[in-house]
Amino acid sequence: MHKLPGTLFKAHILKNILGINEQQSKSSRTSSHLSSEKANSYDYVIVGAGSAGCVLANRLTEDPLSTALLLEAGPKDTFLGSKRLMWKIHMPAALTYNLCDEKYNWYYHTTSQKHMDNRIMYWPRGRVWGGSSSLNAMVYIRGHAEDYNGWSREGATGWDYEHCLPYFKKAQTHELGPDQYRGGNGPLHVTRGKTNHPLHHAFLEAAQQAGYPFTDDMNGYQQEGFGWMDMTVHQGQRWSTASAYLRAAISRPNLSVTEKTLVTKILFQGTKSIGVEYVKNGQRKKAFASKEVILSGGAINSPQLLMLSGIGNADDLKKLGIPVVCHLPGVGQNLQDHLEVYVQQKCTKPITLYSAQQPVNMMRIGLEWLWRFTGEGATAHLESGGFIRSEPGVPHPDIQFHFLPSQVIDHGRVASTTEAYQVHVGPMRSTSVGWLKLKSRDPNDHPIIEPNYLSTERDIWEFRQCVKLTREIFAQKAFEKFRGPEIQPGNHVQSDKEIDAFIRQKADSAYHPSCTCKMGQVSDSTAVVDPQTKVIGIENLRVVDASIMPSVVSGNLNAPTIMIAEKAADIIKGLPSLQEKNVPVYKPKTLETQR
Repeated sequence: MHKLPGTLFKAHILKNILGINEQQSKSSRTSSHLSSEKANSYDYVIVGAGSAGCVLANRLTEDPLSTALLLEAGPKDTFLGSKRLMWKIHMPAALTYNLCDEKYNWYYHTTSQKHMDNRIMYWPRGRVWGGSSSLNAMVYIRGHAEDYNGWSREGATGWDYEHCLPYFKKAQTHELGPDQYRGGNGPLHVTRGKTNHPLHHAFLEAAQQAGYPFTDDMNGYQQEGFGWMDMTVHQGQRWSTASAYLRAAISRPNLSVTEKTLVTKILFQGTKSIGVEYVKNGQRKKAFASKEVILSGGAINSPQLLMLSGIGNADDLKKLGIPVVCHLPGVGQNLQDHLEVYVQQKCTKPITLYSAQQPVNMMRIGLEWLWRFTGEGATAHLESGGFIRSEPGVPHPDIQFHFLPSQVIDHGRVASTTEAYQVHVGPMRSTSVGWLKLKSRDPNDHPIIEPNYLSTERDIWEFRQCVKLTREIFAQKAFEKFRGPEIQPGNHVQSDKEIDAFIRQKADSAYHPSCTCKMGQVSDSTAVVDPQTKVIGIENLRVVDASIMPSVVSGNLNAPTIMIAEKAADIIKGLPSLQEKNVPVYKPKTLETQR
């Protein structure tokens, strides 16, 4: 590269003095162009600095000889290097601000849902360093061991529980210390709630009075039951993957990170991925990958970018005038999400978070957090929850509860109106499956999102159970001294028909879109990536995020997405998979009863 100016000077002299032909001058310009390409070339180009991308950026640059470029469409998660100046992201209790702010959020919406009174559903997704781990409710849930054994049966060989558990542990430092299920020295700090709120205790006591077990670790031996939630909160601050993984790696000379950079397409030589095209500050640029391009944009962005780049259903791509690089009809299909509904009860005592949401108290809570990272601002307040089976015969829990000593209205976009408590409750393994497709060739256009919610009788029945079983828990003796009238659904809603109508009107996304680039065998026409996370039919291209789940797990998605990235990093480095055999997992003594 240092000889380049001389080359250009000689070419200029020869051309002017000797009348050298235009062809040679062209070759010199090509040499200059190739040199600038080399300057913008890395071993790995990672698209998306979210829950998976931050993990990969850290793990792939642990080797000082490997270079990586991490591209993020949203802004940084700090201002002037300060978390306090970006308190809306880092204060755990401020989480609803992010859910409503387009600055850090893709702000997606679905099509109108014909089985839900034609409602258009709001889907917030992270567009910031840390991705959705900078927006979520910080609940750390892995799902059930059988979810991963199911993946293996669906064709994702090597992704069963014994091959996934070690990567959950590798990622984690649990404040209660390491054991057979918990990690003790990973970058992701996981804690338990500190508020000791009487309503959380009442909820756990009521669940036991209703006949459900207490579980001391729903991510450990026994998911089934009710207990204290794990949270990605550390020293009173949200512990996103940007905090856990990216900040530790950002000073490495072999890692480059951008923000406000929209990747518009993948570049190919034939069916070999060689880099990406992106737009930053209104300028169109290219970055090249000598080893691999890795998509970690999530369940919406990753399939969208594949399709924009010519990988997807050939017929759909041709209709939009996109040249087909590889016909992969599974791209954007198999969309799965969790729906949930809030069952809300008035509280007869002024102990909920209602008073904390009054302006003077919010200021006091905010100042304490800014000063010491302590107090009511230092938790997301979703500190207790549980998993149960909807009916006899179900082998492992298919309903999840998050308890909150407060009332949430319209994703937190409307202020609470009264002293109240609620559970977020919903089925974990719904049978309704949707899809997403491109609206146009414009990368700025959000894709068409069709989750196809409540399209099966089974899903409707499970939701009915969610409401009935929650009411049963709220009716227990432990809530007697707190229980006011039911706010939602309300005492007038009793028959199956009335409950179904309530669900259609009030159920909302739990923000767990997944499975749109399904992992499976090459012989599976619906699969998009193979068990090594490589895009089928394409060289040097992988997808590593929640989109590659073959089926949605029974729980929240942040912890599994981080695990996927940890495991994929070892695959990319060519390391043998970690494995822990014969780790015991609880099974009910009998499936003849529901609890």
